[in-house]
Amino acid sequence: MAQEEAQKSADVTVAVATEKPMTDKEVTVPAPVTAEKEEVSAPVSEEKSVPEKEETVITTEAEKSVPVKEEEKVIVLTAEEIQKKALEEFKELVKEALNKREFTAPPVTPPPKEEEKKPAEETKVEEKTEEKKEETPTTTEVKIDESKPEEKSSTEAPVETKPEEKAAVPETVTTGADEDGTKTVEAIEESIVSVSPPETTTTAPVVEETTVVAEPEPLEPEEVSIWGVPLLQDERSDVILTKFLRARDFKVKEALTMLKNTVQWRKENKIDELVEAEAGEEASEFEKMVFTHGVDKEGHVVIYSSYGEFQNKELFSDKEKLNKFLNWRIQLQEKCVRAIDFSNPEAKSSFVFVSDFRNAPGLGKRALWQFIRRAVKQFEDNYPEFATRELFINVPWWYIPYYKTFGSIITSPRTRSKMVLAGPSKSADTIFKYIAPEQVPVKYGGLSKDTTLTTAETVTEAVVKPGAKFTIELPASEACTLSWELRVLGADVSYGAQFETTTEGSYDVIVSKNRKIGLTDEPVITDSFKVGEPGKIVITIDNQTSKKKKVLYRFKTQPRSDI
Repeated sequence: MAQEEAQKSADVTVAVATEKPMTDKEVTVPAPVTAEKEEVSAPVSEEKSVPEKEETVITTEAEKSVPVKEEEKVIVLTAEEIQKKALEEFKELVKEALNKREFTAPPVTPPPKEEEKKPAEETKVEEKTEEKKEETPTTTEVKIDESKPEEKSSTEAPVETKPEEKAAVPETVTTGADEDGTKTVEAIEESIVSVSPPETTTTAPVVEETTVVAEPEPLEPEEVSIWGVPLLQDERSDVILTKFLRARDFKVKEALTMLKNTVQWRKENKIDELVEAEAGEEASEFEKMVFTHGVDKEGHVVIYSSYGEFQNKELFSDKEKLNKFLNWRIQLQEKCVRAIDFSNPEAKSSFVFVSDFRNAPGLGKRALWQFIRRAVKQFEDNYPEFATRELFINVPWWYIPYYKTFGSIITSPRTRSKMVLAGPSKSADTIFKYIAPEQVPVKYGGLSKDTTLTTAETVTEAVVKPGAKFTIELPASEACTLSWELRVLGADVSYGAQFETTTEGSYDVIVSKNRKIGLTDEPVITDSFKVGEPGKIVITIDNQTSKKKKVLYRFKTQPRSDI
């Protein structure tokens, strides 16, 4: 007894000792930890625990600081490698999406499978009920639980092992009808199916049949093509995928979403069929508004758009005609993109866009500008990174506030940085900064037109100072036909040309008398002279205005066939 009392007193002292220093933190700590804490006072243990955690955090940050610096070095020194890694990751995601057929809506198979399982389960219950009907004692045992259908699942095992309940209520078994008995058996057996092991053996083949139905899920990877290039088939696909990556600043998941949306948009609008469709009656008028002409100084194809044509009420009087124009514009874009040789690393896979706002509709035509904004948004979303430069020329004063709204449509800062605006007086200079004058149509200040001279002859640019004369000399060392083209931007100057011979005893010949070039005259002067002896053509430009003038000219010589 003395030992028991001593043991109880020891237990009491331990309990009291443990109750005093107990805290919220110590409740979740196991026994060995509390023993260690008893050696030190409560406030001291709490103070020590905090710095220990801080020290571990500091050491882990120090360890992690080394790889962070290495990653910064990689970003700074090898940006191209980062782009390559992003492309490889993007290709893996695209491959996975193709294998899962995520670019098209997958076939809806789950609902039919559930319908097949339900009748199979019903047949199982019917088979089990027929077996239970033959065994009369089992039916009487089950009918006792008829008053408590909700508790059958939890009391099924005890019901079979209690014979006392059978004798306790014998009358309720005989009073029940056969139909009622079968119904209760069907209802109860549905819950007993998963418990009785012998019956599961009979249902095993049925379960196998349902799993066999789910086997045809693995499908062949789908084939997706954009602009006539199959994805992940060859190196051409890398150029296309890189465009989507650049449009989303090399964020792979966002680029994949953009690619899926583009594929869906192309299917919904039947772009592949639209390319092969014949142009409508309005095509000839649309071609005056949007057309391709020449290349820029780097070799990119140039696409011109004239917004002044929107003033044509016959073409753009309603939404239906505007949609026809949009379809035609998409068709033109598709043809330009498909003409690019994506397999050639030297080929230019983007375009220069020149938008002419001369005589463009005012801001009062909101419906028209809303249509233009919608069209621009479609091209930005579904033709990413196909604009290397966007030049807006002949921009009126009212367009500046609209530009702030118009520019907000273009979400990519990379695209906004490519936009250049120029007023009427600076339009030609702006174009010539990116496109050589021999490649620029006459309509936009260049010399490109259907003449004997081709784009092979380079254009020389010169400036005529205010109130001064400027002379151009075209040499001819032998008998030939000398041809030239000349244009003065701004006009209001005088032009004259003569042939000066270098042979003694010969006379100079006036080729073109001095005449004034006005704004209504032909902007490009085309002339030629048959040279019979060595000499030179001297062209004189007399600028008596107070503004400087820019002169563009080119020439070529051909042997004479009549000598």
